[in-house]
Amino acid sequence: MVASSVIPRTSRVRKLVGGIGWGVFSIHWSYQPLHYLEIMDYANVLLTIVVALFCLLVAYIMFLEYRKGPLRIINNREVLHSKFSSQGEADSLDITSMLTSASALGALVYFPFANFAFLNTWIIGGVTSQVLWVLHYLEIPAYMKAWNMISLNGYTVEIILACTAIESIALFMGLIGAVRAPLSRLVMAFIVSVPVIYVLNLIRDIFVVVAYGEQWFGADSFIIAHNYIAKAGSGIALFIISYAVLRILPELFGMIDGLWVILSKELKSLLRRPEGD
Repeated sequence: MVASSVIPRTSRVRKLVGGIGWGVFSIHWSYQPLHYLEIMDYANVLLTIVVALFCLLVAYIMFLEYRKGPLRIINNREVLHSKFSSQGEADSLDITSMLTSASALGALVYFPFANFAFLNTWIIGGVTSQVLWVLHYLEIPAYMKAWNMISLNGYTVEIILACTAIESIALFMGLIGAVRAPLSRLVMAFIVSVPVIYVLNLIRDIFVVVAYGEQWFGADSFIIAHNYIAKAGSGIALFIISYAVLRILPELFGMIDGLWVILSKELKSLLRRPEGD
């Protein structure tokens, strides 16, 4: 995806490389449900299946564009294949290239924390310390059992990379960085998303530790607090943050709306094809 983003827009290879990237990404997501089934996180099982299918569809569209030319959304929402040139870009959007650039930027934020031990330890340890500090400030008798584990009343919660909100932060940084807009609006969109996500994530972690440690929901306190309540709260918060970012960056809405038009058109075409055959 990074390679596709830096290849000139006039080159057909840009679409081929991007399609390969999305195809590999779909393979990655296709085996993630097994992990979430083991930990009984059924919401993420469904989500990862949907993401895998989404990546596969984007890969198919980019391979199609490699053969026929980029799909562009014209002002009247018509989807057309165009030649590999810079002409006509003023009144149309190359949606799959924008989406690939957003994913590449997000990956460049997330990848170091996921794969380099010193950064992984730094961010997880930092979040663990901050959660414990707030618990102590609230006079809750939690203590650090290990560098990334917090115990309360004999019940221990382990802070992992997913508990740091780096995934959501990377997503928004990728989306914000993929659109062309004045710097002042890009900075404002960053402020209302990334710092807010980080703070809300700390609140989520604190809630899970307390709910589990105090056994608010009985024997299944961790599953209910983490897999259902906290996840639902995170979803609502991300929806509100997304709305605020879209208000600041309407250019981003153009990309999302165009993506919906292209995906729905190609999906309908694929579903109708067996009938035609």
